[in-house]
Amino acid sequence: MTPQFKSRQRGLSFIGLIFIGSLLAMAGVVLAQIVPTVIEYQAVAKAANKAREGNTVAEVRSIFDKAAAIDNISSISGKDIEVTKEGDKIVVSFAYQREIHLTGPAFLTLKYAGRSK
Repeated sequence: MTPQFKSRQRGLSFIGLIFIGSLLAMAGVVLAQIVPTVIEYQAVAKAANKAREGNTVAEVRSIFDKAAAIDNISSISGKDIEVTKEGDKIVVSFAYQREIHLTGPAFLTLKYAGRSK
């Protein structure tokens, strides 16, 4: 008589599969809402670098507004940027925040800040 070994089954139950799938779906939805804000931040940084070519504060803000219109930037405008001078270089600084509605009263707040190079 040969002994029979009962192997223990391993794997994921159907309920576990549903739970893992729903977590991945929620993470995907939040990530899909975050990616456009990151792309917009990169466009704002590019516009700030372009705006430092101006000589006066009004000219810098005008250049920023024109670049913002081209890149479809809606979170910040020329009046929201801070223009300073360090030595002989013009530095354009910006800071803004975006809120993403998650569910009910829950929001994800993303704070972006940067300055021209």
